[in-house]
Amino acid sequence: MWFLAGTFGGTLQRTCRLPMGRPLVFPLVNLTSDEEQCAEFMTTATGKATLDGKVITPERMEGDIVTVTGVAGNPLTGEEGTTTSYACGVWVRLPPLKPGRHELTIRGSSGGFRTGVDYTLIVQSDQQA
Repeated sequence: MWFLAGTFGGTLQRTCRLPMGRPLVFPLVNLTSDEEQCAEFMTTATGKATLDGKVITPERMEGDIVTVTGVAGNPLTGEEGTTTSYACGVWVRLPPLKPGRHELTIRGSSGGFRTGVDYTLIVQSDQQA
């Protein structure tokens, strides 16, 4: 699995090189919090993504318990240690991409929160690795 990060709000442009043969996973919009806040967040959570100009169908993850172990400076946890919370959001899973350059556009929102990333993905072939 190759995980592509979202943002903590706003829209960014990123370029990412990844090896061929790896499925992709990324959020359109997501939250880690308690069960009640996840339920509220998901009432307005929506998003869309396109890969090379083609619309991708997202999946809704209404709320799962997750355990995260953070290291110092980790932007998600803010500190070292292990925490357990709920995770929810609108996500996409894709099979491995063909080698070459791909354009991925991610947009998501919930309430007044907006996020987006314009990715240039460069999938490297075995010969490039």
